[in-house]
Amino acid sequence: MERILTYKITETDADLSIGEYLQKKGYSSQTIKELKKMERSILINGEWEYVRHRLNVGEELVIHIQEEVSSEKIPPVQLEFGIIYEDEDIMVVNKPADMPIHPSLNNYYNSLANGLAYYFEEQGKAFVFRCVNRLDRDTSGLTIIAKHMLSAGILSQQVANREIHREYLAIARGIPAPAEGTIDAPIARKEASVIERVVDFEKGDRAVTHYKTIDTKNGHSLLSIHLETGRTHQIRVHMKHIGCPLIGDYLYNPDMEHMSRQALHSHRLIFTHPITGETMDFTAPLPEDMSRVLE
Repeated sequence: MERILTYKITETDADLSIGEYLQKKGYSSQTIKELKKMERSILINGEWEYVRHRLNVGEELVIHIQEEVSSEKIPPVQLEFGIIYEDEDIMVVNKPADMPIHPSLNNYYNSLANGLAYYFEEQGKAFVFRCVNRLDRDTSGLTIIAKHMLSAGILSQQVANREIHREYLAIARGIPAPAEGTIDAPIARKEASVIERVVDFEKGDRAVTHYKTIDTKNGHSLLSIHLETGRTHQIRVHMKHIGCPLIGDYLYNPDMEHMSRQALHSHRLIFTHPITGETMDFTAPLPEDMSRVLE
């Protein structure tokens, strides 16, 4: 993947070193370190320069990101997934259910990473897989893909600072009481299980989930859910904890009467574009298998 970014130096940034200026723009120390390894990646008025160079008013700083080697161990496979948005820096993808995010021992050729590897191979572009907000295999909906190391680093920092707003839609068995509220219950790994999590007030890490009931029908509730923290299986564990587990959840509520996967969908993402600073706001409608339950 190749990206060229151009900056015009003003009085505000004069006398900063290139390194200081780039850090101000959100470049991590690791990104700057990687740039220094690339040929003609840092240019001042068209000439290569060291990062310790002090900037002057009117200079043109060009950053040339060059990633020529694709992620290893991700075979390109032609797979169906929905691209909601794409530019030079990011993609927003509507991941279908029953698709893992990345390859694993038993899912080596059917992940989103495989599909993206094929997508970029067809364009003749190297691609390093960098998923910003990971979803479980059976959770559908929106996920952000960073297309180069700079956008990945800035978006990762947004995740760490809880600056990415994530709204999920879920269908639960039963009707929560109250209809709107906050679940503040720590989550830990269940003893003797590699995968399963439980609410554990002694050993768990703090986990906070905000929910709101949108609709109820046939003993089920359609919920809007916002995560304040991002623990593994947080929504699934918390909804079970209050007595309203998600339907179709093989791990926490193996009730497959209406669905064969957990009824959870990444519905909305709001975040700041890592390069332009623009507010990005995307939604993905409820998938057909979830909509059918509420008909």
